[in-house]
Amino acid sequence: MTNATITASGRPGLELTIRGVILGVLITVLFTAANVYLGLKVGLTFASSIPAAVISMAVLRWFKGVTIQENNIVQTVASSAGALSSIIFVLPGLVMVGWWKGFPFWMSFGICAIGGVLGVMYSIPLRRALVTQSTLPYPEGVAAAEVLKVGSGTREAKGLWVIIVGSISAAAFAAVVATKVFAGELGAYFRFNNGSATGLGLQLSLALMGAGHLMGIAVGMAMLVGLVIAWGACVPILTHLYPAAGPAADVAVHIWKTQVRFIGAGAIGSAAIWTLGKLAAPVWTGLMSAMAASRVRSAGEGASLPRTERDIPIALVGLISLLSLLPMAWLTYSFLQGGALAGLMVPLIIAALVYVVIAGFMVSAVCGYMAGLIGSSNSPVSGMAILAVLGAALLLAAVAKIEHWPVSNSQALVAFALFITAVLLAVAVVANDNLQDLKTGQLVDATPWAQQVGLIFGVIAGAIVIPPILDLLNNAYGFAGGVNAMGSAAHTLPAPQATLISTLAKGVINGDAPWTLIFIGAGIGVVLVAIDETLRKFTRFSLPPLGVGIAIYLPSAVILATVLGAVIGWIYDNVVKSSPSGEVARRLGVLLASGFIVGEGVFSVLLAIPIVITGNGDILAVVGDGFANTGMVLGAAVFGVTVVGLYVWTRGMARGVGVAAGT
Repeated sequence: MTNATITASGRPGLELTIRGVILGVLITVLFTAANVYLGLKVGLTFASSIPAAVISMAVLRWFKGVTIQENNIVQTVASSAGALSSIIFVLPGLVMVGWWKGFPFWMSFGICAIGGVLGVMYSIPLRRALVTQSTLPYPEGVAAAEVLKVGSGTREAKGLWVIIVGSISAAAFAAVVATKVFAGELGAYFRFNNGSATGLGLQLSLALMGAGHLMGIAVGMAMLVGLVIAWGACVPILTHLYPAAGPAADVAVHIWKTQVRFIGAGAIGSAAIWTLGKLAAPVWTGLMSAMAASRVRSAGEGASLPRTERDIPIALVGLISLLSLLPMAWLTYSFLQGGALAGLMVPLIIAALVYVVIAGFMVSAVCGYMAGLIGSSNSPVSGMAILAVLGAALLLAAVAKIEHWPVSNSQALVAFALFITAVLLAVAVVANDNLQDLKTGQLVDATPWAQQVGLIFGVIAGAIVIPPILDLLNNAYGFAGGVNAMGSAAHTLPAPQATLISTLAKGVINGDAPWTLIFIGAGIGVVLVAIDETLRKFTRFSLPPLGVGIAIYLPSAVILATVLGAVIGWIYDNVVKSSPSGEVARRLGVLLASGFIVGEGVFSVLLAIPIVITGNGDILAVVGDGFANTGMVLGAAVFGVTVVGLYVWTRGMARGVGVAAGT
């Protein structure tokens, strides 16, 4: 399985190869494990394209005939780890609501695989609209292309070494936190004289630091604004309006969980709808362009199309999309069979298929646009999932009403809404990721159809790996609100996105959704959109409204660590940019941040194994709770020294590596 491209020297080279696909799949397995854990812990996942590209170049350098395009295929396959892993924003909800006790393999695999393949298909007609005919910056796609272009000789070896050191450091720090010698989180909460309460937390997590670095300063500042809105305004006001006894931390966090996070959901939703409206014209233009290319092929003039403009033919895209609906219908039938909704089998299957087809394309377009604007790591997957579950729940409630079906068993309707949303989310995140990869491919003269085929391999690999990893983590730690956690409450994975989306589904189905709070958030989102558009028009600055919304409904400890990472990354980039090796140092900084995420994520997945075997969530603990205050001081001190030391070391690694040369 190979196809030829042209190397820089003009000689035919390899692009889609068996070795490249195998390497990409192996990297996918590693990064999927890390991403699933990170998403369940903090509600964020990371794009794996750049570290995958570095690993590919370091491994394939030992083989003959390697081209930049083949390395690009490896990162394309592996990048599905950062994409399909986002299914954990919804799928754990089926455990949280008590519908599943674990993750049945074939059902979970089917949700991931079918949605992922549809996502690849949907991204194809969007490519021209959002990549080749667009001025969107695609920061992560451009960064990955730059890594591929300069990744040779000493440079790639140093890049791999930076990832390894970053990973080992993050894993080692997480291991000490697991012993309780270092505290995992710092926090300060207090009350005002009027009885209101607020505060902030900070997770000592190198993974979160790395995520902030990769997001960049614009998103970091947007998240800081979200922190101010949530914890500087909303929490103090609402704790004053609804006074409660108890410690300041308990009161403030309770108000945030039960009220403020829905304001964030509304802000995300309105920002996502605005983005969708802006996309209508370019998406239509892209569809027309794809159909025109198909007519050129049909006329026997396919050879006249540049290689870099050859997608999977649009007719084949349509056929694969239609055929994907057959297993989707069977999966829906299996989910409903023998349950409380079996009597609504036919209308619910039809509703599910129509909703996935239409809404899937819409959210794919929005996610793709936002990936181009702020990167796939920051694309509004959360906002899309929120809109998707609201739409699915409203649709199911309408079907039940039309069919005069009693909704006494609301759990079944909630579970089915989550099922539909999970498929839809898989569609959206893979389309989002594929467009980022296609931008990288455009910049390195890759063949689009080869990348699209490669991503399908990655989707299937990720779909195989995700269910057992979810089962392992569920048995080891459990999810917030789940029914079968084995670890202690302190180790329960919060799964913030799945918790929020499950709560919204239950609220819509049961008729008690917090619409007032959601509409307040939507109003805030409108104001944020207006501010962002004004800034973009008259200044060089921006305020991504989705970043603000995310910061309102994610825990402050998570957001503050991420903001800190964005600021430190910005400081590092500005310090090194004036040096002769500044660009190399900046890229190595990106790889260090990626290593942070990989190391902590993989360690936590491995730690889950002995926790499952023993049933002891504190299996590595060597000190008791009485050591907590000392642990906070030690943890904060070592965390700061580690971060500063690693960035200084990374800057030193870049010295002597020229920008133009590969040595």
